[in-house]
Amino acid sequence: MTQPTSSPEILAFGEAMTLFIADSPGDMADVEHFERRIAGADTNVAIGLARLGFRVGWLSRVGDDSFGTYIRRTLEAEGLDCRHLVADPEHPTGLMFKERATDGTDPRIEYFRRGSAASHLSPADAERVDFDAARHLHATGIPPAVSATCRELSWHMLEQARDGGASISFDPNLRPSLWASESEMRDTLNAMAGKADWVLPGLEEGRRLTGLETPHDIAGFYLDRGVKAVILKLGPEGSYYRGTLGGQEQSFTVPGFPVTEVIDTVGAGDGFAVGVVSALLDGLSPQSAVRRGNLIGAQAIQVVGDMEGLPSRARLNELEATLPSLGD
Repeated sequence: MTQPTSSPEILAFGEAMTLFIADSPGDMADVEHFERRIAGADTNVAIGLARLGFRVGWLSRVGDDSFGTYIRRTLEAEGLDCRHLVADPEHPTGLMFKERATDGTDPRIEYFRRGSAASHLSPADAERVDFDAARHLHATGIPPAVSATCRELSWHMLEQARDGGASISFDPNLRPSLWASESEMRDTLNAMAGKADWVLPGLEEGRRLTGLETPHDIAGFYLDRGVKAVILKLGPEGSYYRGTLGGQEQSFTVPGFPVTEVIDTVGAGDGFAVGVVSALLDGLSPQSAVRRGNLIGAQAIQVVGDMEGLPSRARLNELEATLPSLGD
């Protein structure tokens, strides 16, 4: 696919993996057939924003192999600008296998990503990125956990985007097993969050990172470090906002949307990020942004797959048209 000539307005980076979802429930050791898709929290958000009509650039590495080709074709078909996606001839594309979810519980996942092409990302991969043209950067805590060079890239992306005047959203997306220690994870991600405008942790993530208990106090921890807004995911209960967007500080909780049948909870937080980030970039109020986050998060858990439930702009408009006006 021919890439557009204009630079993307939104930047995202990280590791995209080829995902294999079991065709039937049960232990993966007993499963004979899998369905191929793609996975990665960072790509989920990038795809979700692209489906809503934003011009999104994706920076990463994949292997110069069939799985890497599959990922590139899939991302380009979703409308992502992949000019900064490198095919690495020396390292393979990461793989991920997931059990078929049942009863709304989190499915078991196995990763094969050690030594992957994406784990060799570094600041050199961002040399040609036009940060002056970027309106927004979305970052997560996954790349800095993958390798030392990925961590260097994360810092580089945050600092360059901030210097270029772009807004920044940061989702901690904790992966404790990838870190050398709890303290290293906590200190690094809290420092990175302090570079962002909007921080989007889950409640348990916030407790683990700050040592504080309540949403109000967790949000205050990041607001004291210069963040403009903190939106905490509270699961089925909805989400909590505390911040200074629009001037005066305010805080509130927005209830979640009821879901009749939960199919697969993986990707719910990414859907939430798509909703919040897109609404704020659309110029909507914090209340509308949090509500949209809840709405898209609820859509994401009603389908199999990490990003299949993320709506198009037309579908989002249909969903939001049924909601009461908040006066935006």
